[in-house]
Amino acid sequence: MAGPVIYTFGTPDQRSKYLRGIIRNDTWWCQGYSEPGAGSDLAGLKTRAVRDGDHYVVNGQKIWTSMAHWADMIFALVRTDPNAKKQEGISFLLIDMKTPGITVRPIIGITLGHHLNEVFFENVRVPVENRIGEENKGWTYAKFLLANERVGNVDIAKVESYLTQIRRLLQETKEGGKSLSQDPLFQRRLAELEVGLATVKALMADQLAAARSNGAPSLMGAAALKLRGTELVQAILQTGLEALGRHGMVYQSDALHAGWNGELIGPEESADVMYEHLYRRAATIYGGSSEVQKNIIAKGALGL
Repeated sequence: MAGPVIYTFGTPDQRSKYLRGIIRNDTWWCQGYSEPGAGSDLAGLKTRAVRDGDHYVVNGQKIWTSMAHWADMIFALVRTDPNAKKQEGISFLLIDMKTPGITVRPIIGITLGHHLNEVFFENVRVPVENRIGEENKGWTYAKFLLANERVGNVDIAKVESYLTQIRRLLQETKEGGKSLSQDPLFQRRLAELEVGLATVKALMADQLAAARSNGAPSLMGAAALKLRGTELVQAILQTGLEALGRHGMVYQSDALHAGWNGELIGPEESADVMYEHLYRRAATIYGGSSEVQKNIIAKGALGL
């Protein structure tokens, strides 16, 4: 997500400094967008960056920051003009996570795993040369990034693997001596999911064509893809949960870790299907909630 912003809007020095590490996967980045009270309403962010000579002094908090406890860098939206309108007065900074004044605290999610964090900034000094583009124009770069992120939120290969897993689960699970794959209700559900996958693939093809033509996905098209793709993922995993039946009442998170040698309750896929079901409940929230995507589509298609 950071790479396209840096090579599109960054200075030659920024491209030289950061892109090689991204391409080689030597540098791990995290995303400093959401804040308490500024998630779906991202433009309401309050983290401040005050200019002090050749530095900005950053104070505030980010939340739901994936992998911040591992990250080397964070790209963050900060408010540099508190008197401007919400979407204005925001700048886009690249911040070294080792800078004094940064504190990372874990958030344990519904999956019982740790990938989410709170990130606190207390008088963090960031060189002005780490600002992307113009001061107070960060919302422009943020929207560019979000279009790429929303396309990236829909991993076609992952969706297909989910569907393959659910087909196998339905084939192997029997009720009344018959495989669930022979149940008309599940057969209809699978057909609907297949149609949904074909739709998402078509939307993805449109976005790739737009990116080739215009250098980036369209914001409205990315919103439609993100909306349909994340809802499809949830529908697939909900079908898997229903196929698990009573075994879906047990979540053996330890079974997901290497070296576990306990006795699994239910089919082989049980722990993985439960983990993905719980984790992907957030799919229609992260990267912009479904309500936000519908607003983008309404404004773009209907002029509302």
